[in-house]
Amino acid sequence: MPKGKTVAVGLSGGVDSALAARCLLEDGSAVVGLTMQTWDGSQPIPDRGRSGCYGPGEARDLEAAREIARRLGIPHHVIPLAPEFKDSVLDYFRGEYRCGRTPNPCVRCNQAMKFGLLLDKARGLGIAFDLFATGHYARVERRAEDGRFLLQRALDRRKDQSYFLARLRQEQLAGIVLPLGRLTKARVKELARAAGWEDLAEKPESQDFIEAPDYAVLFDESDSRPGPIRDGDGRELARHKGIVRYTVGQRKGVGLSGKGRPLYVTGIDAAANAVMVGPKEELYSRACIVEDLNWIALAEAPRSPLRAQVQIRQGHRPAAAEISAGAAAGSVQVRFSEPQLAVTPGQTAVFYRGDVVLGAGTIAAPRTA
Repeated sequence: MPKGKTVAVGLSGGVDSALAARCLLEDGSAVVGLTMQTWDGSQPIPDRGRSGCYGPGEARDLEAAREIARRLGIPHHVIPLAPEFKDSVLDYFRGEYRCGRTPNPCVRCNQAMKFGLLLDKARGLGIAFDLFATGHYARVERRAEDGRFLLQRALDRRKDQSYFLARLRQEQLAGIVLPLGRLTKARVKELARAAGWEDLAEKPESQDFIEAPDYAVLFDESDSRPGPIRDGDGRELARHKGIVRYTVGQRKGVGLSGKGRPLYVTGIDAAANAVMVGPKEELYSRACIVEDLNWIALAEAPRSPLRAQVQIRQGHRPAAAEISAGAAAGSVQVRFSEPQLAVTPGQTAVFYRGDVVLGAGTIAAPRTA
């Protein structure tokens, strides 16, 4: 813990960020709370009482963050970032779906907003701090032999969030503290109860991107242009309601019941405005191309093939693979030891060696051979 330093903590209104701030205070740091304000009412999302990263329920989260700061006796600042969130996260999210890819908005938000623009804006407003902390379950350590900052999995593997932080750069990792990386979620709740924060310990967690049943509210009528749903032989089986409603691996909501066997989305052709479907076995890929790379434990892209565990989405069990240079500059080819299900363009692939994040990138295309 950074004793004697001033640490800004990203307060979300939940138990994790509250305990992160409390741990820092108890260890002798001066603490100031920061909370992003991203909701501006520009999207037609009704307030259904649910919580998410984006939506009208933000008002409740802001009040919860203020109350946590009051209990801790620390200053608290709300940082207005709605235009920046629209440009960096919402427009990116919409653009990826319109191109037939499935993005991960949380990975993008962490890189661009929480560990980027939030800190820049806070300092621009005259808020002084040395380091930034959050309630993420992951670890950051500095490697003695070369001084590189390493991102590692949390000790609580069930809560590990290193996947979501794998696009952070060295200069970002150098300035952050993750107090919960060596705690389990059960221990965090236990500490909250011991502090008299039963309400926080029992507060439901929210991992929703937006406060809506689906993402349709983020798109307009032009994104609902109908087109063909085709099988592997090119035959049109049905019509879709806009490619932004579909993602690789999807079965529910495709509208192909009664076709004799389950059919899944196997690909999206944005240029042809077409959705491809097939049986589950067609969803397996032996390899994929990954681009837009961010190396963390390595100073540069590997010059020779390396073995690693590769995680292709948050809920995916990392799979053994060989990573080698791709045909295009700045890309790599990932060849799995065993075929993987629903390798999805636009998703983040994270490369691990043990608990250490070697690097990460964006899946460009799966390969069947």
